[in-house]
Amino acid sequence: MKSFILSLILTFVLCSTLSAQEKTTAENPEKKFTIENCVSEFSMDKTIETKVGYQFWFADKEFLDGRTLKMSVVAPHKATHPPHKHVEDEFFFVLEGSAEFYLDGKTKTAGPYTSFYCPSWSEHGIRNVGDTELKYLVIKKYQLK
Repeated sequence: MKSFILSLILTFVLCSTLSAQEKTTAENPEKKFTIENCVSEFSMDKTIETKVGYQFWFADKEFLDGRTLKMSVVAPHKATHPPHKHVEDEFFFVLEGSAEFYLDGKTKTAGPYTSFYCPSWSEHGIRNVGDTELKYLVIKKYQLK
């Protein structure tokens, strides 16, 4: 079940990436997609420490048209930041732990294999309400200048 759900997420990301590949390469003929830059494997050596854990960027906003895929890891009973708003919408997908999702004044607590969607300009946040690490994916498309 775990591998099936992760496959669905990665297929979603891959399909949106592939559909934009022609446009991106047409706009920037120097951008080449290869097996080397299209596969991103997790490595603790490449994580970025945060105040409450760490994060790992599978795809940063420079990779393809502002689209990103990041894993955040949050210590028990911590949050990366308080609820906030921004122009981009985003998805959160819980891999491990217990997350409390805040959206426009309401909360929902859920565990692994749960997705949370945050529409543009909605006040939102996610925090670890469990006694173990919270690991979740963040899928977002940044506005590029």
